[in-house]
Amino acid sequence: GIGAQIRRDLMNKCNLHTILRLPTGIFYAQGVKTNVLFFTRGTTDQDNTKDVWVYDLRTNMTSFGKRNQLTMAHFENFMKAYVAEDRSKIEDERWNVFSREDIAKKDDSLDIGLIADESLSSYDNLPDPIASAGEAIVKLQQAMDLLSEVVEELRAVEEDEVVKQ
Repeated sequence: GIGAQIRRDLMNKCNLHTILRLPTGIFYAQGVKTNVLFFTRGTTDQDNTKDVWVYDLRTNMTSFGKRNQLTMAHFENFMKAYVAEDRSKIEDERWNVFSREDIAKKDDSLDIGLIADESLSSYDNLPDPIASAGEAIVKLQQAMDLLSEVVEELRAVEEDEVVKQ
């Protein structure tokens, strides 16, 4: 409710011209979504946002972290698209435009610009959920058995030390 009101007010008073969708987890925990919003102040307090260009650096990206860091090179195509004289001529699946009306239809949600997520597009290769659950149970049981063995061994060592004293 309140988030939609704030977004609506900002899009009225300002021209939200660009959104950069960053990969999840780069600032906080995995799954936390981050968007960079580019605004310019409007000349009036109504209807300043017409079209919003979205660059999606989130979908179909490798995971980022200490071993695979997000670098300036990842932003090169975004920067080219951002400064282009005619953004509509940019041929990049990550670069899409949405009208203010498109956004309003989604209750002013700015979670737009999704490109096809390859990891979700093929259901043919998904393992059988029952078989997967069964395998998980077997592995968990093996881990519990191993942990029980370690505990028994530690108890035996502890008893030997008590007897020696």
